[in-house]
Amino acid sequence: MATEVATFAAGCFWKPELKFSRIGGVISTRVGYTGGSVDAPSYELVCTDTTGHAEAVELTFDPTRVTYDELLTAFWKMHDPTQVNRQGPDVGRQYRSAIFVHNDEQRRAAEASKSELAESGKYSKPIATQIVDAGTFYHAEEYHQRYLEKRGVESCGL
Repeated sequence: MATEVATFAAGCFWKPELKFSRIGGVISTRVGYTGGSVDAPSYELVCTDTTGHAEAVELTFDPTRVTYDELLTAFWKMHDPTQVNRQGPDVGRQYRSAIFVHNDEQRRAAEASKSELAESGKYSKPIATQIVDAGTFYHAEEYHQRYLEKRGVESCGL
């Protein structure tokens, strides 16, 4: 089976990981840090808002069962893409909305999807989501992996 990788940042990574993990065709998820300037950052360092990293979810998926466009649709629905460097009470660049694209096809799809959402009139503010090339993804500490699932909860109270 040929798989693909997608990476999304939608605020705190716990809830997006749970939501993506429940989509048929998503084979695995992992949370971590990407888009910053420090090698192998820790959660504590990322939380200082000095590394430039975003909390993100990297997922491996089977494109014969779920398309990248379907993943984009899920991404837009799971957070407020008009928020700049925040989601709810979480504030800082690490909580930004971003799509980290792995190839030109993903870039085209992400840009088209973002434009379609912006033109839909759903939001009164501009879409703040960044679309950037995927770089090194640093696996977050083990206690962050499948955090909500391990605790048997649906959200972290936001």
